[in-house]
Amino acid sequence: MPRRIGVLLFRNVQALDVVGPADAFAAAAAVEGSGERVPLYEVFTAAASNKVVIAESGVALKPHHTLDSCPEMDTLLIPGGCGIRDPRVSRKLAPWILRQAARTRRVAAICTGTFGLAATGLLRHRRVTTHWRYAQDLAARYPDLQVDANALYLKDGRFYTSAGITSGIDLALALIEEDCGRAVSLQVARELVVYLRRAGGQAQYSEPLEFEAKSVDRLAELSRWIAANLHRRITIDALARRASLGPRQVSRRFRATFGTTPADFMEGLRMKEAQRRLAVSEASIKRVASSLGYRSTHVFRRAFERRFGVSPGAYRERFGGR
Repeated sequence: MPRRIGVLLFRNVQALDVVGPADAFAAAAAVEGSGERVPLYEVFTAAASNKVVIAESGVALKPHHTLDSCPEMDTLLIPGGCGIRDPRVSRKLAPWILRQAARTRRVAAICTGTFGLAATGLLRHRRVTTHWRYAQDLAARYPDLQVDANALYLKDGRFYTSAGITSGIDLALALIEEDCGRAVSLQVARELVVYLRRAGGQAQYSEPLEFEAKSVDRLAELSRWIAANLHRRITIDALARRASLGPRQVSRRFRATFGTTPADFMEGLRMKEAQRRLAVSEASIKRVASSLGYRSTHVFRRAFERRFGVSPGAYRERFGGR
């Protein structure tokens, strides 16, 4: 019998969080001796009523069942969207999610659907992820969660969480492989023309965290100067002289203002600019490294891979203009 996948719907849901994983599960099939493809999953949606649900994008989604009448399911999927990030909505849905979680084999939150699952208390002290843009909000609202802002998806016990939007497809492929084996999940990935497993984490797809424009003192000017001089060899002593501070004072002020060391701050800016140059130019990786102040291409490659989980060449292949 096909495994049932139930997908929760609500107003202002992220449509791709719904249809992306749904299409992945719908593409999973076994081939019988006669050559007939037999679906391995049955996907249905459920909402508070049987009325059409309007997604964030304006797409209209018609639920198969109401929350009160939906059938038993093997897996519950909770999509994201600005609707479920509203505490009033997540609190209202939490009792239903709790009841379903008690009866299902596993529960998966897609993107900011993690906010809805966290509202139940089921994720306390567990490792979770969500869309990189909302990871800090999630950690602030639910401080007892272990939020990993870079993971594409995570499993902790029978609870699964995934990163932003298309990462729901990555998670669906992982669940299919868990249920049916690598061959089936690979076939689905080929059908959808996506990677079976993407290398690296969210940082390669989002811009690196930018420093906040809160500082109005001399560090604000110093940070702008660093951004304009990434091609130079910048030492802590040079920063101290420019800011008319001692080296230790500069380090302390950087930590207090930007939450990081001067060295990591500079590397972050260099890596962000490296992303841009790799994507829009055809300059060699050696030239990109040199233009950003790296005397060694090897050191540049290691820094890029450490921050984004992929090599500069792989990043260019994925995001380059050609």
